Amino acid sequence: MDRLEQLAGKQFDLLVIGGGIIGAGIAEAATAHGLKVALVERGDFASATSSASSKLIHGGLRYLQMGDVRLVREAHQERRALMNVVAPHLVHRLNFLFPLYDDGPHRPWFVRTGVLVYSALARAKINGRVSERRALRLVPELRTEGLHSSALYADAWTNDGRLTLANVRAAADRGAAVLNYAEVTAIDSDGADVVVDGETVRVQAGAIVNATGPWLDRVRRLEDPSAAPSIRLSKGVHLIADGGENWGAAVTIPHDKVRVSFAIPWEGKLLLGTTDTLHEGEPEDARVTDDDVRTILDEAAVAVRDIGEVRASFHGLRVLPGGPGATANARRETVYTHGAHGMLSVAGGKLTTYRRIAIDALDQLGVRNLDRKPRPLPGATGLSTIDWPVELDPATRSHLLHLYGSLVTEVLAPAVEDPSLLEPIVAGRPDLRAQELYARAHEWARSDEDVYRRRTTVWLQGSEPDSVSAEPDSSLLTG
Repeated sequence: MDRLEQLAGKQFDLLVIGGGIIGAGIAEAATAHGLKVALVERGDFASATSSASSKLIHGGLRYLQMGDVRLVREAHQERRALMNVVAPHLVHRLNFLFPLYDDGPHRPWFVRTGVLVYSALARAKINGRVSERRALRLVPELRTEGLHSSALYADAWTNDGRLTLANVRAAADRGAAVLNYAEVTAIDSDGADVVVDGETVRVQAGAIVNATGPWLDRVRRLEDPSAAPSIRLSKGVHLIADGGENWGAAVTIPHDKVRVSFAIPWEGKLLLGTTDTLHEGEPEDARVTDDDVRTILDEAAVAVRDIGEVRASFHGLRVLPGGPGATANARRETVYTHGAHGMLSVAGGKLTTYRRIAIDALDQLGVRNLDRKPRPLPGATGLSTIDWPVELDPATRSHLLHLYGSLVTEVLAPAVEDPSLLEPIVAGRPDLRAQELYARAHEWARSDEDVYRRRTTVWLQGSEPDSVSAEPDSSLLTG
């Protein structure tokens, strides 16, 4: 179906603006409750903060220190749901080592007590204190000079971009119209004007949700030009470096009474960060600066020796409630507001709790008989009974199973007739050319960046592969 035809002349129950994890999660939940949904995104799905997070599905140890026990408990409930039901292929348990140095900001007893409480909320049976010998087995590059002791706790990691895409896919599979590169230009009580491939189409919807993250106030002003600012933005920068392949845990590095950074083994690399600085100005103006890079490397060096070559950097913008104070101290709460024509704006929240935020948004819209039980996303079931259509080495199998789950058979099906699709997209990464074909044909990828940055892990190599596919046939872009 033509992209314009997906929207034109149809009456939707709900128009969701914003294709990040919150918007995608709302579209998934709404379609599961029988609503006719349109999801539109100005850029690519997950192209902003939702593919630029710390990649963690976690309770938030520092939120416990800030006294937000309710948020930590809810986040742990969601972490278990994501790991066990919603996306077990995408969300995996990971141990975290919390080193305590003699000159550190925390007293060892305080951290160990916090870790025990945190682990109890997580329902994790794990030893809160570990010896230096065990700490080095878990993290061989751990810096031990001045190390007093280490605490150990458990959380989880994910591929945030693909988790977002899985929610988009679930909504599309239930009949939602999902369009990336489709910008809303006007909003009123009957619906919105959306520009799709250079043409404006009128989208009629009974309700509208604004889930545009850093662009939230800009979209609010489309509905009401007098809408006052409601949010502020915090810039979080991360680096991707070589290393981490033989790590059995991530490292949580304390820097003051509130803020920590991480060194996380992720997708065969080491993920370092994050920063937490106020961003003033337009979201598009945010950049990774030399100071950001130096800060991350200096902070990582507090606990990690011999950091490898930096391959990439990225930044995301956190949405925080408006108000004074340092961004690091701001509560990561979700705020729901209704606009002049009834549009619901959803500000803030955490990747971990996106499902709960989505259900609460439907509640705000008056949807009845809400089902809060977790539902498997596409690819989440049948993981132990996959009939692999082609022979692959164990490392590649594991990588593809993580990204696609049981949908991997769809990804690899064309390679039965065309073995060249089993060649890597770029040397040094396990992503195959079959994934590029699949991304363009079934996952709405419209550019090389869409493929390499958000649907595969090619970008982690830090080199630009040669594209092997032509622009996709628009008829294939319906998922």
